[in-house]
Amino acid sequence: MAAAATQGMDPLRVGFVGAGRMAEAIAQGFIRAGKVEAQHILASAPTDRNLCHFQALGCRTTHCNREVLQSCLLVFFATKPHVLPAVLAEVAPVVTAKHILVSVAAGVSLSTLEELLPPTARVLRVSPNLPCMVQEGAVVMARGRHAGSSEAKLLQTLLEACGQCEEVPEAHVDIHTGLSGSGVAFVCAFSEALAEGAIKMGMPGGLAHRIVAQTLLGTAKMLQQKGQHPAQLRTDVCTPGGTTIYGLHALEQGGLRAAAMSAVEAATSRARELSGK
Repeated sequence: MAAAATQGMDPLRVGFVGAGRMAEAIAQGFIRAGKVEAQHILASAPTDRNLCHFQALGCRTTHCNREVLQSCLLVFFATKPHVLPAVLAEVAPVVTAKHILVSVAAGVSLSTLEELLPPTARVLRVSPNLPCMVQEGAVVMARGRHAGSSEAKLLQTLLEACGQCEEVPEAHVDIHTGLSGSGVAFVCAFSEALAEGAIKMGMPGGLAHRIVAQTLLGTAKMLQQKGQHPAQLRTDVCTPGGTTIYGLHALEQGGLRAAAMSAVEAATSRARELSGK
């Protein structure tokens, strides 16, 4: 798809207020998929520490948050959650009815965003995860009171450049943060543990980590393409008295299932604490 446009042949100009890893991942997905040209992306941050990554992508940068709003109609707010209220207060005077404002900040509710912005501001909330950087992200989005289907469709089309994107009720956004945002770290911890098991049994470390990564990738593709419940695929791998059932028994003894469920619950609860729920 060619670079998207909002009005006629005018190119879509996308802004990022905040230039951390998640903002970079989303911008990189847009550029790689050809959804937005790098020269039409403008990012702001207080220092050049993170802006250098945007500059490396060919994007424009600034230290002025208002300049982003004045140059772009679609703006992603990707600051730390505790910083966002002050940032919104700063840019609110230059927000217009033409803007589409998207928050990536974990735990900041749509109602809070709308309270801090002009009364009719079109606001959406997005929960991405870091694999957006390689266009394999899992993203959910929820719209505010004044964001319509056209705004949601535009955002979803763009975010599909970063992976899978689905619109959900806002109540599911914090759960997604716990499941998928934090879940990347949970999967990495599991990946590391699997590799260390192989290393303990004598396999070289580099080889072990490569095999684990491919095993996770292949398993994920099978789950996606076949549409099977994980329990079915797990059963397909098991044979009576074989190696897999012995290994699964060891995982059950170690409490893997309960630990994974508790991890998602804890991360979701923390996201809800941050949003004041």
